Amino acid sequence: MLKLGIIGTSAITHNFVTAAHESQGYQLSAVFSRSLDKAEAFAKSYGNLSLFTDWADFLASDLDVIYIASPNSLHFHQAKAVLEAGKHAIVEKPMVSTPAELHILKDTAAKHQVLVFEAARNHHEPAFQQIRNFLTDKTILGAYFGYAKYSSKMPELLAGQTPNVFSADFSGGALMDLGIYPVYAAVTLFGKPQTATYKASQLPSSVDLRGSGQLFYDGFYVTIEAGKNMTSYFPSEIYTDQGTLTLNACQHIQSAVFCSNDGQVTELAIDFEVDTMLTEAQHFAQAIERKDLELATDWLIAAQAVHDTLYTMRQDAQIQFKADLDVN
Repeated sequence: MLKLGIIGTSAITHNFVTAAHESQGYQLSAVFSRSLDKAEAFAKSYGNLSLFTDWADFLASDLDVIYIASPNSLHFHQAKAVLEAGKHAIVEKPMVSTPAELHILKDTAAKHQVLVFEAARNHHEPAFQQIRNFLTDKTILGAYFGYAKYSSKMPELLAGQTPNVFSADFSGGALMDLGIYPVYAAVTLFGKPQTATYKASQLPSSVDLRGSGQLFYDGFYVTIEAGKNMTSYFPSEIYTDQGTLTLNACQHIQSAVFCSNDGQVTELAIDFEVDTMLTEAQHFAQAIERKDLELATDWLIAAQAVHDTLYTMRQDAQIQFKADLDVN
């Protein structure tokens, strides 16, 4: 069983720990936080854990893998340090702010013979393989994937504050936070697009509140929607020469219904877990235990395609992060 350490004490970290324990592949052993009070509050649910506020001591502790769920802009530097310490790293999405950072993480992981993963949960859903199989005999004409959810931090933003999720210094915004899910859906099903565009409603800092983009492939394009100042209930759709496949969402897919051009309706049998993070937790543990470099590399290839695409979209919308000026 893998000894798990965590960085970040928010709700998403609790969710990952729950999934990690359910997978039976990990045992939470240590918590790092700059605040001892926060570390103690987080640890209450899990019994006797080692708590760290000193970064060097945490990296030197007896851990196999560290899950990183700090603010976006901190992911790269923390993951690089974790890998250099000889530990595997699971980095919450987005794992990096720029494609250059991802290249560095891949090289660092290879140098220290450890694995690094992006916790992009929808990329690991079995539904995508079922959908790919269904689409094999069909010509893709296009698709729509969207994810928009009103942020709990909107009241702070409207009150004149700048929460991390809306900060250019912390690589925030709708595209990086929620837009990564529809981009992953497109890359998982269709591969890396040839190019991409993105237009958005933006703050003076250039960070996007809501936006719409297009990913261009040979012969079709995919529309991408992302939003943090509103909630969308639209399903996702894939358009083919034989009809339209409607998904309940582009992440945590639970239903897929195909309506053919002649009106016949077919419902696909979709496999899914109630815990949205369980499958990725299982996959990461299996890759680490088996030292499956080939599988981990496949996931990094997909991650690179996603982050190349996100960067192209940000450039089109002129969204600028502090991290764009620092790739070291």
